[in-house]
Amino acid sequence: MLALQSQSLCRLPEFPATISYSVGDLSLSTATPTPQPQPSRAAFVFVLITVLFDFLAFGIIAPVLPNLIIHFEGGNIARAAAITGYFGFAWALMQFIFSPILGAWSARFGRRPVILISCFGLGLDYIFMALAPSLKWLLIGRIISGITASNISSAFAYVTDVTPPEKRAKQFGYLAASFGLGFIIGPAVGGFLGNINLRFPFWAAACLSLANAMYGFFVLPESLPKERRSKSAWRMANPLGSLTLLRSHRQLFGLATVMTLFYLAQQSLPAVFVLYTQYRYAWTERDVGLALAVVGVSTSIVSGMLVGPFVRRFGERRSVLSGLTFGMLGFLSFAFAPRSWMFLCAIPFLGLWGIAGPSVQSLMSRRVDPTSQGKLQGAINSIRAISGMIGPLLFTQVLAIAISSSISIHFPGAPYFLAGLLLLSSLTLAAYVTRPAAQADSASITSPDPAS
Repeated sequence: MLALQSQSLCRLPEFPATISYSVGDLSLSTATPTPQPQPSRAAFVFVLITVLFDFLAFGIIAPVLPNLIIHFEGGNIARAAAITGYFGFAWALMQFIFSPILGAWSARFGRRPVILISCFGLGLDYIFMALAPSLKWLLIGRIISGITASNISSAFAYVTDVTPPEKRAKQFGYLAASFGLGFIIGPAVGGFLGNINLRFPFWAAACLSLANAMYGFFVLPESLPKERRSKSAWRMANPLGSLTLLRSHRQLFGLATVMTLFYLAQQSLPAVFVLYTQYRYAWTERDVGLALAVVGVSTSIVSGMLVGPFVRRFGERRSVLSGLTFGMLGFLSFAFAPRSWMFLCAIPFLGLWGIAGPSVQSLMSRRVDPTSQGKLQGAINSIRAISGMIGPLLFTQVLAIAISSSISIHFPGAPYFLAGLLLLSSLTLAAYVTRPAAQADSASITSPDPAS
């Protein structure tokens, strides 16, 4: 979400937040002949707390990790911006590789060991980063974090295991609420602690993760019985396997391109938010943390209260085009805002950008048959992951060049200007792909032939 998700320096939820998941070719089919296991309510509460603590911990370190890099670079923000991109790429690459691997392991060996080992490893890694004596050791810590933080798909799979299909939407709603809550509270707490000492947020994140692992050791039962485990789960570990679905017909490929531009623009937020606001507005860690909390609140309001009514009132096509327009205006406002209060006033526009994401996914889901819905979610997650590797390098390098003393044009808002241009491209393509003629063509492709 916020989806500052979400794949860079500290991967915040996709902002605007959209919740989706994939564990290999997991499909949420309503036909489940095998009875659902019934772990205790405490087990579901633990999974809920796992998601909350994971993203609370990510949020806690978000306002301070870039400043720790600046500290190691002797206060050189341009140089720190470039290094931040490498950190973000390394973290996202580990997520891209290990999310499907951990998903495959959870299908082969059970959800419980994967979730607990990931929580415990994440706690130890935060301690490692709290003690890191140099930039090289901090990078190693981020790489380990990218591996151990890949347990979210296993948490979602756990809920799928123990919840009847007709109740899953409600349970996933609770998980989505944990996402948002973690990214509202986390940055505010991290900013407060970072104002005292840059290392304190890492210790706080470590305590949360280790406490979560110890709690789960005693209350979390296994959700996947041995007879339901995959005998050969490695086929699910290919992070690119589901992308072939997106080439099945023209409209789906066009919408996938819209989502790619959407996610790539999204990466500008976690990649340069801290560095940009500190450089341009001289914000402290506390200021950044509070601003990120405002982002979390704005995104949660739009996701939880406005998306459904807006789509029902205006339809999916207008929702996509409106959301992308709001996002473009928000990024351009970020790029040109000369005062910090003007920057803050643009946050609601980016919150309203959240209307577009679910609407695009809904349009995409209409273009595949019911048996391919799980594969479609896997493809969307792959797009998000690839964008998460490209985005941090792209936007941090643009910022580093834009504020460098070696160029004549000084434009620190360049990363957000680029994000606005990406959304303009996404908006133009979305208007073309979803035009009525294309919609009719798509309906003729996806509808069964009555004569057949």
